[in-house]
Amino acid sequence: MGEKKLSFEDVQVGDEAPVITHTLTRTDLVKYAGASGDFNPMHHDEPAARAAGQPSVFGHGMFSMGLLGSALTDYVGVGNVTRFQVRFARQTWPGESLSSKLVVTAKREEDGKRLIDLAVTLANGDGEEKVVGAATAELPIS
Repeated sequence: MGEKKLSFEDVQVGDEAPVITHTLTRTDLVKYAGASGDFNPMHHDEPAARAAGQPSVFGHGMFSMGLLGSALTDYVGVGNVTRFQVRFARQTWPGESLSSKLVVTAKREEDGKRLIDLAVTLANGDGEEKVVGAATAELPIS
């Protein structure tokens, strides 16, 4: 028995998606470097990061965007995202607990498509926004 999919009728402006929380680890950084091919030493080499004036290694921006993207597709369904753009506001640090926040900001029909717009953010436990952006998804009718 499958989970009920989100439909256009189910969504209202102001609705919030379930929160996804992930604590960033140094292992995440190493695994992401290997998967992405991004071996910038700022993300895995503590002495190099400190020599560059950083307090520690820090997370890849695209890893954070991926966490936010997972929260988005979990909510609207894989294959329904038509736009997803972000800006990287602050660095993420090992040990930080990062949580998604997705809020429906608009609901509209355009060219026969039923679309919702969302404001999307990823923030740490202190509420400091790390990634800020917007997304659009096309939803089916029920």
